[in-house]
Amino acid sequence: MKKRLGALALAAGMVFGAVGAAQAATEVKMTGDARVYGNFFENRNYTGWNKTGTKTEDTFEIWERFRLRTDFVANEAVKFRLGVKVEDTWGYGTFTAANPSAAIQVDLAYLQFKVPNCTDIEVTAGLQDVNLPQSGLFYNSPVWSDKMAALTIKAPLIDKTLGLLVGFGRLIDTNRTFDTTTTQKGDELDAYFLALPVTVEGFKATPWAMVAVAGRDANYTYKDTTDVAEWGNTFANTLVSSASAKNLTTPGAVGYWKNNQNPYIWAGGAFEVSALDPVKFYADVIYGAGAMNDHKAAKREGWMVDLGAEYTGIDAVTPQVFAFWSSGEDKSTRNGSERMPYMRSQWGPGNSFLFDSSQELGKGSNMYTDPVGNYGIGASLNNISLIEKLTNRLTFVYVHGNNSPRAIRDARVNYNSAYFAMGKDLTSNEYVMGLNLDTKYMIYENLAAVMETGWAHGQFQQSVWGHRLVSQSESNGNNAWKVAFGLTYKF
Repeated sequence: MKKRLGALALAAGMVFGAVGAAQAATEVKMTGDARVYGNFFENRNYTGWNKTGTKTEDTFEIWERFRLRTDFVANEAVKFRLGVKVEDTWGYGTFTAANPSAAIQVDLAYLQFKVPNCTDIEVTAGLQDVNLPQSGLFYNSPVWSDKMAALTIKAPLIDKTLGLLVGFGRLIDTNRTFDTTTTQKGDELDAYFLALPVTVEGFKATPWAMVAVAGRDANYTYKDTTDVAEWGNTFANTLVSSASAKNLTTPGAVGYWKNNQNPYIWAGGAFEVSALDPVKFYADVIYGAGAMNDHKAAKREGWMVDLGAEYTGIDAVTPQVFAFWSSGEDKSTRNGSERMPYMRSQWGPGNSFLFDSSQELGKGSNMYTDPVGNYGIGASLNNISLIEKLTNRLTFVYVHGNNSPRAIRDARVNYNSAYFAMGKDLTSNEYVMGLNLDTKYMIYENLAAVMETGWAHGQFQQSVWGHRLVSQSESNGNNAWKVAFGLTYKF
């Protein structure tokens, strides 16, 4: 025991000694946040099962997350940021009482500096947040909004009017240094992106584009969400066609990629109009396509547009209305996919219970409805403030499917039963709707009590999803419920 304590004391001395040496040469700044909350969620996926119907849910969990961001600042021009995160449920992993298995995740690690003699140009290299442009009402991009190991450059081209964001990121490198054989493999997924934000009085527009080079042998089983394994989709669901999701590397099969690498392109624009303040307008247009020079069944391309407005002239509430539309699958899976490819979506207006977007109590927070392949309308009463320190939000969204029932049924039967999921991907005969009421009370300036509640209801097609899933949903009234309550702290 004495040897163990001595070793711990020596290790602690080395750590604090290193920090002391760092502080002598640099300034160390720390920021962070924590959240602890209980989450009651009944009838996930409308069935109370996982999306394939093979596991049963636990209705109540307690989640805890702690994030720490440490900046090592050499001077005003140079810094390095390290971000670490611990997140899990009480009683599991790090938060197991008897035998914890600590899991600390590095979720930010980047070097940032300003170009000498041109300090308006900022260069960032490493694991960082990369969010493709999206108008403010819809929170974040449906194509990519997440961490990325990337090199980005930000620069003003015309002061306060025209800016530039350009970058390169490597999302996946499955084999790393050596491929598995002496034949070169396309095992990477790389992205090149560009944005040109334009700002004039009363108007902001950000045209943008991204090109990704997708390798046939890359591992696309990575999740499109940082949530637990049973939620969200893999890149194989969101990026490639249904046929390719099964047969990407199988020669001669429908959906096989004959090309070792295939380009994917996205082009879009984010628009905000405040010239008629207090009425403000928001809109986005996005086109995406991939594997267009490969076999017909491997192709995927589509559109997504959204439009919204809000009125900010009332102190006590901000009314918002919005709508969106995205192209859906036609009747055939052998001619590829007509849905827009994407990778990591955090799109969602009004903190809607239906979408994975801006929820403060994030894990297990929503129904993971896919905006791609669907269309919908909604309204929100945002920033309701009738009592000091207390704010509320009330949002309703209706979503209808834009996909052919035949295409979804064919994909589930002939390719991959998990490629589409009931309640997340909707046929043209299906709908879901969601209502959420969110409340936040500021106990102190940096400590808040948060409650997020949600209700969702849907109607689903038995000929597509099968009797078992649909009848289970019907036995629950096709309803799902959530109540989450907890504390958030920022420092």
